[in-house]
Amino acid sequence: MLLNCSGLELSDAFLRVSKALSNKPTNPILEGIKISAEDNELTLSATDTDLSIEKKIKADIKVEGETVVPGKFITEFVKKLSNSEIELEVNDKNQLLIRYDGNESIIQCYNVIEYPGFKKLKTDEWFGISQKDLKALISKTIFSVALDDSRPILKGVLFDIDQKEISAVALDGYRLARVKKKSTANVKKQIVVPTRSLNEISKLLDDSDDIINVYIDSNAIMIDTVDTKIISRLLEGDFVNYKQIIPMNYETFVIVNKLQLEDALERVSLLSKVGQNNFVKFDIKEGAVQLTSNSEIGNIKEKISAVLNGKDVTIAFNPRFILESLKASNDEFVKLCLNTSSNPCVIVPTEGDEFLYLILPVRMFG
Repeated sequence: MLLNCSGLELSDAFLRVSKALSNKPTNPILEGIKISAEDNELTLSATDTDLSIEKKIKADIKVEGETVVPGKFITEFVKKLSNSEIELEVNDKNQLLIRYDGNESIIQCYNVIEYPGFKKLKTDEWFGISQKDLKALISKTIFSVALDDSRPILKGVLFDIDQKEISAVALDGYRLARVKKKSTANVKKQIVVPTRSLNEISKLLDDSDDIINVYIDSNAIMIDTVDTKIISRLLEGDFVNYKQIIPMNYETFVIVNKLQLEDALERVSLLSKVGQNNFVKFDIKEGAVQLTSNSEIGNIKEKISAVLNGKDVTIAFNPRFILESLKASNDEFVKLCLNTSSNPCVIVPTEGDEFLYLILPVRMFG
């Protein structure tokens, strides 16, 4: 193998595919990144068998070939050469020669025959969605994914796929996030994608209206763009019936300016972080929502205007859960739907049902 390529493009490609490398590989070969030179393209690929990423860049190929290089080392090394033009050559000792700025470094490679092939999906099931909408489905729900291992199925986001729309759902036992976007699909099904894979998929997407197709088989999905391909294993098991968690009726509705509530809550919650009572109390009455936080070092109260329809409510929440939900919305106003101090609060748009955030209250002492 012999080729020339841009150091900047090569560094970016190694950095992208290295996200699929495992910190604790079960097989030493999975510590490597495969590089293949063919048809004036250099293809880099990495996998830990759960997540696989492939990236193509342009290159001047003089001799075609392939090898597997130590993944983490080569990624860090080439990062320092982003301003250089690079020549890569594999010799008959299975060593990679890296030439740059009049210098040469030699890296011992793995046996390419031992490297697993890039998974190919055998499926005719797919859904199509704009890049910006898929990115939003991920970013507006992923913060509600469970972090502990007690229920592995909750460590991913559920995609509830219909022919005309997709609902992304995440929950962790304390809150639930659900976001809907329009799409097209030739299948009706539910899949759960791991958080790690979604983080990498999100980095691949931009904020355009360009449609991207996501292909689904029995245990994996694939996203294929012009120069990058990501394949992710799906989580196995039955996801929670999230529709049963969402209340059907409410006794109180409160409309507030989202930024006003967000700013006030950020200030008030500063005190709750330094005390034993990690909650903020909401006193909801006609015309206003009063936020209160108490700790050993003091007391903070702030009031914002609101439109109330229904009964007065006093309720308390972990402020981070409310703030993360508010920050995920781009709306000027949001609606808080409540029943009693022991029932969840649901945050929705003032019109439509594009998003829904459900947060369980916390018990107030004293």
